[in-house]
Amino acid sequence: MVAQFRHEAKQEPNTTKAQLTKTEADIQQMIQERQLKIQEIQHSVDLSKKAADRETAEGVEVFTAMIELVQRSLNQVKEEIQEKQRTTEKQAEDFIKELEQEISELKKRSTEVEQLSGSEDHPRFVYRVTSVNTAPPMKTWKKVSIRPPSYEGTVVRAVSQLEDKLREEKKKVFKADLKRLQQYEVDVTLDPNTAHPDLLVSDDRKKVHDGDMKKNLPNNPERFSVNPCVLGKQSFSSGRFYFEVQVKGKTKWTLGVARESINRKVQISVSPEDGYWTIWLRNGNEYKALNDPPVSLYLESLPQKVGVFVDYEEGLVSFYDVDSSGLIYSFTDCCFSDKLLPFFSPCINDGGKNSAPLIITPVRKSFSF
Repeated sequence: MVAQFRHEAKQEPNTTKAQLTKTEADIQQMIQERQLKIQEIQHSVDLSKKAADRETAEGVEVFTAMIELVQRSLNQVKEEIQEKQRTTEKQAEDFIKELEQEISELKKRSTEVEQLSGSEDHPRFVYRVTSVNTAPPMKTWKKVSIRPPSYEGTVVRAVSQLEDKLREEKKKVFKADLKRLQQYEVDVTLDPNTAHPDLLVSDDRKKVHDGDMKKNLPNNPERFSVNPCVLGKQSFSSGRFYFEVQVKGKTKWTLGVARESINRKVQISVSPEDGYWTIWLRNGNEYKALNDPPVSLYLESLPQKVGVFVDYEEGLVSFYDVDSSGLIYSFTDCCFSDKLLPFFSPCINDGGKNSAPLIITPVRKSFSF
């Protein structure tokens, strides 16, 4: 009994020492993990500062160019107005100078007439009267006037020209912005298991259109049962992503992103409240952003290819006209709490009028600006 006690007493310090060693190792690991987290946070701050500095520099460059455009336009307006005024003043000055010369000449004649009136030298009188009467005729001034120049429309024309120049600057900004967003391209494919039975998905899962005939498919939980829609295979719950869809030749379509948890077995209401951030085309030229409430979009050109960009953390969903690099619409301050999936609806065939497919296309790597 005494021997057993001595054996246990001998083992106890060793056990305690092993526990302390393990505790020390755990503490050191926790310290290391926290040090690495500090480095990660500092790195994120550094990246954020670089991005902020870059964006600020680009913003200063863009707005400086715009300010210079405005200043040049203002200078041109002032110069145009001043030039008209100088022309008017020069014309008036020439007229006044000519009138003063004629007044001087008339005064001379008047003096001569007065002198002749008192002259008794008949031959000289006759000669001078003849000389006065035969003097060159002077200009008739009754129809001569200074017409003030018209300044109406000068500022309006200048503003219109400025708008055209600013529009060009705007296009440059959008092109640069779109080029940056295209760096976040992801390889999106369609998920046939979500496709409404009327839809035909291509073998490469990049194209979808309405086949105008319902197929006999399993009514699995993820499949749309009422609306002709399909989701992308890839889901996103963080970060940024971008993809492009060709809509050429279509008269109807709906594009965007949707929450993974949407109800696919009912008539859907495509709004942010119901988990959809989309835009659509109807009747060939009627565009809307399906916000709460929907927003009608008036576009300069009909997009042939639409770019979709999402920044999950920023709560941003933006749509671009890829060919013109124009921003179509942005949903901002979105609250994402679920996975997001690309959302596509080629809409019904409409007797062949809307038979063209929606096509997920790769970003043009040779995109030039």
